[in-house]
Amino acid sequence: MLFDLPDDDTLYRALIARDDRFDGQAFVCVATTGIFCRLTCPARKPRRENCTFHPRTADCLSAGFRPCKRCHPLAPVAQADPAVTRLLAAVDADPDRRWTETAVARMGFDPSTVRRAFQRHFAMTFLQLARQRRVSLGVSALADGDRVIAAQHAAGFESPAAFRVAFARLLGCAPGALSSDPLLWADWIATPLGDMVAVSSRTHLHLLEFVDRPALPAELRRLRTATKGALGLGPTDPTRQLRGELAAFFEGRSARFETPLHLDGSAFARIVWDALRAIPAGETRSYSRLARDIGRPEAVRAVARANGTNQIALLVPCHRVIGADGALTGYGGGLWRKQRLLEIEAQYLSEGRPE
Repeated sequence: MLFDLPDDDTLYRALIARDDRFDGQAFVCVATTGIFCRLTCPARKPRRENCTFHPRTADCLSAGFRPCKRCHPLAPVAQADPAVTRLLAAVDADPDRRWTETAVARMGFDPSTVRRAFQRHFAMTFLQLARQRRVSLGVSALADGDRVIAAQHAAGFESPAAFRVAFARLLGCAPGALSSDPLLWADWIATPLGDMVAVSSRTHLHLLEFVDRPALPAELRRLRTATKGALGLGPTDPTRQLRGELAAFFEGRSARFETPLHLDGSAFARIVWDALRAIPAGETRSYSRLARDIGRPEAVRAVARANGTNQIALLVPCHRVIGADGALTGYGGGLWRKQRLLEIEAQYLSEGRPE
């Protein structure tokens, strides 16, 4: 089990209220229909005596229940929304397209509904996400040695100024401010849960974040300050190793990460981060449990702060920390990603795959 579920009465109240705190962490099996659902399912609510609750979809399937066709419990939360699924597929098929709300409406979607759906799942609008994907094409072009004007065209920006602003919003500096002789290199890595930025020296990884994390520009500015602006673009040995390890993780082959890390923080924060790395894939901890594990049971808030300042996602697995009541708590990469990461890692625990 990933975490200790609250009692069934609490889960039933969450079902009635469509409380999303437990979405993806517990599923309801309805005896009268033979179907299992998310707790946020919009279908008519069953009577309490007809409900049983399980932490995994595999348990529901093993008990003979079928997945609901309305809430799609076997799909990640974001992909259960047909508008989100179609629009993400459209961006993947044509990443340099310049999207507008008019284009969204032509696909049969209400722009305001789409805007709310993407804000809920990704903490950004669809237009912002599509623009970010175009910027990624420019970053890749610059990393390959193209001139700024060629990168701008590769990203589908007609205006050099607009490209510079979009680039700076993401990486914290304009393309022209990048160093030709850097101390650190930024690299763009695509994953099934969204694009990530990795920053490394020739020997160690310093940062790994999803590109839509709100704190990313500030983190990159701090790195540029620490290196006196000596930040460039391109792969290094650590990021090449990281790409292979991330691929193995998402393909279900291994949850072991051995890329060398540079953990830049206070002595206390490094102790917390080491404790996070000691949590096996497929298990979780509460903040209070983590505080006890490091011998500082009174330092729960300090542990939470250290968890929040971690800037090496996945490899320092802050997504494995949940609330004391079993609910998902804040995650800089978005709660939908936290849920999906826990679902992926549950397979390593339940199937005994290599870690």
